[in-house]
Amino acid sequence: MTGVLAAALLVIAVPQDTEPRVLLRLEDEWALALIRRDAAVFRRLLADRFIYTEDDRTMSRDDVLHEIVAGADTVKSAHNEDMRVHRFGATAVVTGWLVVAGLGPGGPFDRRYRFTDTWVRRGGRWQIVAAHDYLVPAHR
Repeated sequence: MTGVLAAALLVIAVPQDTEPRVLLRLEDEWALALIRRDAAVFRRLLADRFIYTEDDRTMSRDDVLHEIVAGADTVKSAHNEDMRVHRFGATAVVTGWLVVAGLGPGGPFDRRYRFTDTWVRRGGRWQIVAAHDYLVPAHR
């Protein structure tokens, strides 16, 4: 009962007009967590049945966590650009650009992803339930 009351107070205490800023901050936490390989941040942000797609691949929450923590790429920098929040009640879709640079098995990389993240507010907190990234082909 206390948890329900606390969640209700949190929803009341966070006016809906501030929620886009909260979501943008969470998206920036994602980018920073890529650099730090911070599994705890991803466990907090990703819903239990989270699903991820990138181009023609599909990954589960566990697959994404493994790839971030133990994957072959080392991310040196990551940031978001031109993010937009589209609200649908307790669901929000955030679109934008994720710009990532680092070192992989093939050498240095600079990548630009067009992303769409679907967030759902549950129990007073936002979690990502689905994400899609499109890797923009490198210019040759």
